[in-house]
Amino acid sequence: MRPLLVEIRQNPLLWMLAFVPLVLAAEAIAPSAHTVLFVLAILAIVPLAALLSHATESVAAKTGDAIGGLLNATLGNLTELIIAIAALQAGEYLLVKASIAGAIVTNTLFMLGTAFLLGGLRHHVQDFNRAGGRLYSGLLLMATIALLAPAAVADLELAQGAQVTQKLSAGLAILLIAAYALGLLFSLVTHKELFAAADHGEAEGAPWPLGLAVGTLLVVTVLVALVSEIFVGSVQKAGETLGMSEAFVGFIIVSLVGAAAEMAVAFSAARKNRLDMSVSIALGSASQIALFVAPVLVLLSYVIGPHPMDLQFWPGAVTMVMISAVVASFITNGGRSAWFVGALLVFIYVIFAMTLYVLPPRA
Repeated sequence: MRPLLVEIRQNPLLWMLAFVPLVLAAEAIAPSAHTVLFVLAILAIVPLAALLSHATESVAAKTGDAIGGLLNATLGNLTELIIAIAALQAGEYLLVKASIAGAIVTNTLFMLGTAFLLGGLRHHVQDFNRAGGRLYSGLLLMATIALLAPAAVADLELAQGAQVTQKLSAGLAILLIAAYALGLLFSLVTHKELFAAADHGEAEGAPWPLGLAVGTLLVVTVLVALVSEIFVGSVQKAGETLGMSEAFVGFIIVSLVGAAAEMAVAFSAARKNRLDMSVSIALGSASQIALFVAPVLVLLSYVIGPHPMDLQFWPGAVTMVMISAVVASFITNGGRSAWFVGALLVFIYVIFAMTLYVLPPRA
């Protein structure tokens, strides 16, 4: 318990844990104060995501390289997955799809771009391992092609278009999970020497004892689930009050909040000229969302959702994900970066955010 208390005392981000009991109390006292609950839930999820990240890294550090890399890859987006599951249970499928597409775009453009920018402001030119970037970019491109297929089927206006789209989405979900598993096998087992410089994120400090890390992981997962339920329950009314569409909240707000802890590590690594770690975190997280989180949610919708969810995204989301994947492939091909490259990536992200805010998709 002492390492946890020391971490909370030394990390200002974890001081925001005070918002966790606050949002739970507010939900019990004033369940109709949707805007207040929405804001408090966001403030509570950020430190919980940071704790999840640290606990995951500590567990991974105790289990060896292969299993540790697998744990980091599997649990790295646990916050986004829990939020999406809560939205799935509530039938908020537009929010789920927006958060999936937004997480891919946010990690690929905003996280990677800001890391390049911050690192470039301190170091004239930075190098990174191209192998990791090429792998993640290739996986993203394949996942984007998979997202195009249901949209193409829907445009055909078949007699049983909805059923065909659903069956195609279920098949694609299984295929994407298989590709994700093969990608882990390739990078962690058969060709791990190619990714030595871009190994999965190391913890900044000494890892916690295994018992403390596992206990923290379990407790924080439950807290994230409780806060996510409050967040999803208030998001629609709060969005209307604040002038934000459900798609904008999922695409921008949920993505930024869920990835806050990973961003802090990626930005810090870039400033320390450890750009391999930044690229691995940003693009690894994006490819994990596309290849693991999204298909898992499709399969889970058969069990916990009001009805099965498909992989048919609105055209603008597919376009933004495709552009992000192509840009990531182009940027990482050279293995070098400077601050202006990061600025361009951030500008593209801001263009997407402005467009979605002004012109939200139809529900």
